[in-house]
Order: sequence, then structure tokens, then C-alpha cells
Amino acid sequence: MAAAVHVRSPQDLARSLESTGYLADDGVAMSAFLALRMGRPLFCEGEPGTGKTSLAVALAEALNLPLIRLQCHEGIDASQALYDWDFPRQLLHLRTLEAASEGSFDADTAERSLYTERFLLTRPLLQALTDAPCVLLVDEIDRADDEFEAFLLQVLDENSVTIPELGEIRASVPPLVVLTSNRTRDVHDALKRRCLYHWVEHPDLEREIAILRRRLPGIDAALAEQIARAVHALRDADLLKPPGVAESLDWARALIELDRDVLDTATAAATLGAVLKYREDLERVARAGLDRLLAG
Repeated sequence: MAAAVHVRSPQDLARSLESTGYLADDGVAMSAFLALRMGRPLFCEGEPGTGKTSLAVALAEALNLPLIRLQCHEGIDASQALYDWDFPRQLLHLRTLEAASEGSFDADTAERSLYTERFLLTRPLLQALTDAPCVLLVDEIDRADDEFEAFLLQVLDENSVTIPELGEIRASVPPLVVLTSNRTRDVHDALKRRCLYHWVEHPDLEREIAILRRRLPGIDAALAEQIARAVHALRDADLLKPPGVAESLDWARALIELDRDVLDTATAAATLGAVLKYREDLERVARAGLDRLLAG
């Protein structure tokens, strides 16, 4: 791996992120820069689709660091996040030793040979500690439970873990940790206090137009503006799932595939499934009048 990129200021980091296609506002650039320089985790909270996960991906690319992702879910536990032992291989190894011993099988020696790195299944947290420097993305921490939060807090505090059979494993350089939350539940203050916090907003109109034009270089400028304005109107329409930047890009790609350079009412109605993902939202927009939304 090539050397990690050094950044001197938030503006420098913003330019590096822009080179990957991620257009960070001043708040995001400042928070990420401070997390990087202070060695603190960055806790990004916000509505789905605001670019929280994409920020971690862009940081890894901009800093020339490997990205390691831990996707949280209900019921996740330490073994799924940290490490586990490869029991089938251990059993096969034990049977091989028995067959080769010809009656001189030593149980203690065999047991010690089972718990080596050869049979260790490295999960994302342990991989981040051993591969650092890297970017560790702990995605959707709000889906995990309190017990997992407490375990994660300890790992982040110590940047090390102890495997009873192998001893302590400590990161030579702390990973850059980005935690994301869609705020489906409140994350405990103890974890937030360990982090720098940033609430990630949807981009403003000008930034969203710039994102569309940057990510889709062939898009017509007027069409990019029409899509961005329509998406911003949809976000103000009290929907169950307001569209994020990913939906804006999907809508733009759909229109490009259809060779459309204007977002008229008929085209918008035919392609609305690219940007709205709930039947109730589609019905709400239909009742409100798609033509009025596009005009606004």
C-alpha cells in the first residue's frame, strides 16, 4: 500500500475528497479533519441518504487508506465484529493429528496447536486494529443494542483487544473511525462523548446540482437543476422516506438512459419509482399534484 496522504487543513481535506467525487460542505470537512488530526472517532448522524457512509468511503480513497466496514444489525455481537475460531478447520486438524500420531497422540500439544492465527477468523474490528492505519466504518450503529455499544466503546477507548489464547493485539496507529447513525434510536451518551459529532444535512440546492454534474459528467446542466429542485421539493413534502442524494443520482441516471433532457410531468410520473420507494409516498405526491411540485 502506498503512503497515506497527509492533509494540512479542512480545505485541503475538502479538495482531496472532491477529487474522489465527494463534495463536502465546510462542516463535514472540518469535522473529518479534526477527527483525523485528533485521533478521535467521527460520529455522523442524519437522515438516510445524506452521504454518511459515502463520506467514510471517500475518506479512505482520498487518504489512500484501506476501508474496513462493520455493518451493524440487530443482534450483532462481539464474535461477529471482532474474531471467531474456524471450528471446522480445527476439527479437521485434530483428526489429522490423531491419524498421524499412530497411538502417541498428546492432547495438550494438540489443543495448543488449535488456537493459533492459522485458525483465527478475523472480523472487521480486529482487522482494523491489525491493518491500521485504515478507515474503519461502523455503519448504522443505531441498529445494534446497548451491550454491543458498550463493547465497541471499550475497543475504541483502548485501540486493543485481548484474545485469551493469543494475548493482546494493539493497533500501532489508531484507525480513523467513522460511525454512522440514521437515528432509529438514540445512541448512548458514553459512546457519543468518545467521538466528535456531526449532524449531516441533505446538500443545499447548489451543492446537489454540483454533485449531479460531478458524478454524471454527461448530464445536461438544465436537467441537473430540474432534478435537484424536484428532489428538494419532495423532501419538503412530508414523506415517509424523503429522497437522498443516492435517489437523485438514480433519477438522473434513469432519465439519461431514456435520453430525456427535460423533466416534464409525464416523464417524472413514469420514473418516480427511482426516487420514491414507498407506495404511501407515491400516493401522497400524486394527491399533491406532480405538476405543481415540478413547477415549484
